[in-house]
Amino acid sequence: MTLACGVARAESREYQIKAAFLVNFMQFVTWPSSAFTNADAPFCVGVLGDDPFGEALDQTVQGETVNHHKIVIQRARRIEDCKDCQMIFVSRSEEKNLPVILAKLDSGPVLTVSETRDFARRGGIINFYLEGNKVRFEINPSVAQRDKLKISAQLLSLGKIVEPAEGGH
Repeated sequence: MTLACGVARAESREYQIKAAFLVNFMQFVTWPSSAFTNADAPFCVGVLGDDPFGEALDQTVQGETVNHHKIVIQRARRIEDCKDCQMIFVSRSEEKNLPVILAKLDSGPVLTVSETRDFARRGGIINFYLEGNKVRFEINPSVAQRDKLKISAQLLSLGKIVEPAEGGH
């Protein structure tokens, strides 16, 4: 029983760290004004599929803003329910649907983030991976640029840069 509790605690900590990364990504990426319906619109973070964060993401964004936009979390099972989101975390549970998800988001100003193998090479923008017991991320700047997102040089310097795979977006 102790091992299971230790694993659950480690996984909980991992998602607290990933939630903090998501908030930091918001601060180092610039969205075009067209990404918002109006100046008072919230900054919407979609969690598509199974939610691995639990309350960690809600707690991390509480009271935070992105360029004066209040941050809201929207959990969804279908990509169509994330149409007003500026950032979408694509859960591992959606890996089999990635080609359809990424095609539906193609060229929109949406920062896509996941933790599935080769996500950034397959057309996503930021992908988490574990290196030892540390959370790391890779970034596909060419997809971000295509989607009219500006990623700061500071953020680019912290991530591993990847390019789309042949035949990828």
